[in-house]
Amino acid sequence: MKLVPEIRKKIKENIEKVIVGKNEVIDLLITALLCDGHVLIEDVPGTGKTVLVKSLAASVDCSFNRIQFTPDLLPTDITGINFYNMKLSEFEFIPGPAFANIILADEINRATPKTQSGLLECMEEHQVTIDGVSRKLSSPFMVIATQNPIESMGVFPLPEAQLDRFLIKLKMDYPTRGESDSILKRFASDNPLDTLKPVVTKDEIIAAREELKNVYIHDDLISYISAITEVSRTVEGVALGLSPRGALSLMYVSRAHAAMEGRDYVIPDDIKRSAPFVLGHRLVLKSSAKVQKDAASKIVSEIMSKVIVPTEDLSGWNISARTE
Repeated sequence: MKLVPEIRKKIKENIEKVIVGKNEVIDLLITALLCDGHVLIEDVPGTGKTVLVKSLAASVDCSFNRIQFTPDLLPTDITGINFYNMKLSEFEFIPGPAFANIILADEINRATPKTQSGLLECMEEHQVTIDGVSRKLSSPFMVIATQNPIESMGVFPLPEAQLDRFLIKLKMDYPTRGESDSILKRFASDNPLDTLKPVVTKDEIIAAREELKNVYIHDDLISYISAITEVSRTVEGVALGLSPRGALSLMYVSRAHAAMEGRDYVIPDDIKRSAPFVLGHRLVLKSSAKVQKDAASKIVSEIMSKVIVPTEDLSGWNISARTE
């Protein structure tokens, strides 16, 4: 594992020229990029969500489009439209902003469910279908959506089918006092984002994704993920647990975490560290659980505590896992 750690180092150092702190958030964003996945960033306004996404896009030599989601936005405003060209006497396709490598879906929950659904095919199949014709999107392709969790007027909560398509969900959180001082000093005279240059190419990202396929995950660790998936469907307070897509996402993120640490094999800690960011937004909670503060994160912790962590025999990877 040489390419993945190198790409992580380059992108992270570049982003940190703009973003202060947020070490784990940056790592997870890079993880999603390498896993060919999408990210949902949920936090209050002004915490740097958009700046973070722009910093990532500026660090990779690729195309970038920002879509500002509003109630009057239409699906064709995302995917594109066929219009009749009078001069040519034929229909001509005008691609929408979805035809880029990295898409910022800003305030995604301000658009209607009909418009939100315009991203479903893009995110899952990396293509758009208009008037019966399917068109492939560029590779790599990544959607990073932001939303404000504190507003309830004029917003449309994302449906479960949409949430399940996001590989991970992140929070920025407020900076510490020291980080606030650094932010004010860094942005006092200039915006460092304006001078940020690409440090990796699209081809390097695609090659790194191929490298991730060589990360070894033991059969018993696969059983560990399956056990977590099963427990998520039976734990109290959950109406619908982890889907097969969610289980695959947990495996992919764990594998990427291992590679970013320079290992070509997954250990249980990779799975445990990845679980909170992969599981929480995929669980459909019962009404009684929703009213509790940080209900999803507490339930994820409960799920992980109910599955005994595999033990490793270094002499031959003799790993055994069982559930309570």
